[in-house]
This record gives sequence, structure tokens and C-alpha cells, in this order.
Amino acid sequence: MALVRYNPWQEMSSLQRQLNRLFDDALTPDSWGEISNFAKVPAAELTETEDALHLKLEVPGIEVKDLDIQVTVDRVSISGERKSETKTEENGKTRSEFRYGKFSRVIPLPVRIQNTNVTAEYKDGILTLTLPKAEEEKNKVVKVNLDKATV
Repeated sequence: MALVRYNPWQEMSSLQRQLNRLFDDALTPDSWGEISNFAKVPAAELTETEDALHLKLEVPGIEVKDLDIQVTVDRVSISGERKSETKTEENGKTRSEFRYGKFSRVIPLPVRIQNTNVTAEYKDGILTLTLPKAEEEKNKVVKVNLDKATV
């Protein structure tokens, strides 16, 4: 029986090669489309005008029937399900991929709105909600008390 000297650095080198291979495979251009699957929550943008709030959500590849939008006076709740399937044939070979997943997002609103007058538009994967402000929010005047202010 021969004695073999233990070299812990050899195992570390093996681990490093495996990790490098994993990252190389994950970051090839072919897999970039799959990286977007990691995003489970749609990006949102909320802007405010004098009369309304405008909420834009990025939900590409989702059909209108797969979206559920619920609006209360102080928040918007959006959930949906992505179902996507692609099939390509090239040089006699067929490649089929599918992606699916559910998401849910609740967005608190900075002011109260009239949830009965909300309008929605869905175009090119962008959902736009117009949320009119409640009348008491439009006419709200706040008195600033200077008696206790420090100079």
C-alpha cells in the first residue's frame, strides 16, 4: 500500500473549477432570458398629479385574463400568472420551452383615492392605472402652527 499525501488545496481548486463552470453556464447569452424569470414581482412606477395617481406596472407576456386587480381607497393589489410556451424547429430538431409562475404585489398609496372611478389600460406589456384622488384629498389644507417653531 502506498502513502498518499493529503493536499487540501487540491479540493479547493476542484471546487473553484466547478463554481466557475456553473457561473459560465448560467451567464451565457442563451440563458439570459431565463435570468428574467427570477423576477417574481413586476416593476412599478407611481406618479402623482393634482387630481390623480398614475400607476404603471411592467407585466410583459401576461394576458389580461390572467391579471387580477383589486383597488381599495389606500392600496392596489395586483396578482397574476405567467404562462408562456415557445416551440422552434431548426435543422430537423425541435426545441420547446415553457415558463410559468404566479406573482402578487400590494402597493400602498400615499393618498386616499376614489376606488370606484379607477381606469385601466394594458398595452405592450405595460399596465397603466389612473387612480383619481378622493375629493377630501384634493381640497385638503393643512394649517402650520408657528407657535412652537424654533428659530
